[in-house]
Amino acid sequence: MRARKLGLALATAILAGTGIGATGAVSAHAATAPTITRDECTAAGGQVTTIPYGGTVCTLPDGTRQTIT
Repeated sequence: MRARKLGLALATAILAGTGIGATGAVSAHAATAPTITRDECTAAGGQVTTIPYGGTVCTLPDGTRQTIT
């Protein structure tokens, strides 16, 4: 229990030191996960693939993957 409190205090101090709060960290993560539709994927020359237990993704010609919405 004491280690958990110490870890939480350390994480809070790190986030406070970087100038972003907990909500800023969550928002930044959400902004880094772009989504694309099936039509947009195929129009861009990508391939739609269904991954078991992972959802559907678009693999673009440059090798990047985006989640299908």
